[in-house]
Amino acid sequence: MTRSAISFYSEGFKLDGDLYLPEGADDSTRRAGIVLCHGYTGVKDLYLPDNARVLTEAGYAVLTFDYKGWGKSQGPRSRLAPYSRVADVQAAMTFLGAQPMVDEDRLGLYGTSYGGATVVWTAAIDDRVKCVVSVVGVGNGARWMRSVRRPDEWADLLDRAAQDRLTRTTTGQSAQAGRSEILLPDRQSAELAAAARKDNPNAIDTLPLEFIDDTLGFNAEWVVDRIAPRPVLFITSDDDRLVPPEESEAMFARAGAPKKLVMLEGYGHYEVYAEPAFSEVMAATMDWYREYLPATA
Repeated sequence: MTRSAISFYSEGFKLDGDLYLPEGADDSTRRAGIVLCHGYTGVKDLYLPDNARVLTEAGYAVLTFDYKGWGKSQGPRSRLAPYSRVADVQAAMTFLGAQPMVDEDRLGLYGTSYGGATVVWTAAIDDRVKCVVSVVGVGNGARWMRSVRRPDEWADLLDRAAQDRLTRTTTGQSAQAGRSEILLPDRQSAELAAAARKDNPNAIDTLPLEFIDDTLGFNAEWVVDRIAPRPVLFITSDDDRLVPPEESEAMFARAGAPKKLVMLEGYGHYEVYAEPAFSEVMAATMDWYREYLPATA
């Protein structure tokens, strides 16, 4: 495959991305394009290059990018801004569809972790999305954040959110917190995430507390039914303790056909990015795309 650095604009901000193409691809054969969307505090160079490799080997054109304020992309630093992320994905689709070797009428989305919620929302409001894959995604932000905390931890989190809401309103600034204070990890997730992030200069360890309100107010399950009759695949794992499988199950239950839920066995949240789980994730993903979004028409 070939990998080229690209950039495009979303809501006036310049975003940094990479375009992956099969070796020798040119505009003599127009192919399906897939935009890959990373998660809560992820960046495009974490995990996604492996997905891009598999997809380009199968003949797809693939785009990865960093949301506003992340990596080298312009914008307020390190904000979650879920609705703005949806706008970023739509801009990425426009850019990818404009490439001469890409068929703009055959675009798909792949999102992992919080990106699994982002792609569901984007597909629900943008008919250009012809096929969706959501991996270990979040269906309801409040339910998810509540499910991984003890009652006193949950009450403390809501108190901090309320205090920061007032601070943001009166000062324009959000207080900073450690990444693990908001994205509360299980032991396995903490270890695996730290190992993956330690050598990436774009991976950050502190976040604004406004993340809490951003997450509580963005629930992909509200709109997942609007994707039908376009196909949507949900992949989760029965031992995911960071984003429990109930999140994908809830979205699947509300989605219309065609839809499918794949339940992996015995893997934690970050294990889906490494072997042997990665191959299982991509096998299910490729089966779905081949059925509903072939690389070439």
